[in-house]
Amino acid sequence: MEEFSNTPEPLISFRDADIMNTESTVIYGLNLNVYQGDLVYIVGKVGTGKTSIIRTLIAENKLGKGSCRICGYEIADIKDRDIPYLRRKIGVVFQDFQLLMDRSVEDNLEFVLKATGWKDKELIDKRISSVLDSVGMSHKAHKMPHQLSGGEQQRIAIARSLLNEPEVILADEPTGNLDSDTADGILILLTGINKEKGTAIVMVTHNQSIYEKYPGRVLVCRNEACTEMK
Repeated sequence: MEEFSNTPEPLISFRDADIMNTESTVIYGLNLNVYQGDLVYIVGKVGTGKTSIIRTLIAENKLGKGSCRICGYEIADIKDRDIPYLRRKIGVVFQDFQLLMDRSVEDNLEFVLKATGWKDKELIDKRISSVLDSVGMSHKAHKMPHQLSGGEQQRIAIARSLLNEPEVILADEPTGNLDSDTADGILILLTGINKEKGTAIVMVTHNQSIYEKYPGRVLVCRNEACTEMK
């Protein structure tokens, strides 16, 4: 009689993976599974490969040896035409917000939806309204990015990451450019999304106080390796 495993499928799986930073290997033999509802921190000094892991996951950096699977896509042999479809399943939040400065908040979000295949204007407007409401920024929809504080811009960036209801949010130093009070608001928002929606979050940070205050799994990058703290 065939047996069925109750073990859930990981959203992210690295197997003996060598992580590249453009040309050179920065991490050897990474093994990591990330499941729905996980909150995972990647910590370490500058240059230890933290951001390279994120870039590998969004198919921006090539994988060295081993395998990397995220949201059903094998990164080692992903085709260029499939990369946009992969990125629809992932939300990405950057340290420097990466908003388009020549258009309003709602136009920033509309641009992303149209770029990922949305066509119905009514559905687009409804989705933009929903994500702005979820990050407490409904009243800023018509503002230009330069009219917003750093914390407000990061909230818009988080709203952008939620547009396609991702299974995973990758956050690369999301509080790095913010003061401590503003950063705390962003972390409350992200950890709330993790708890309420079950969205897995992988967050790069160098700030130990973050993962002490908002506990999760912690991976440490050092000496060309990345291993989980027990």
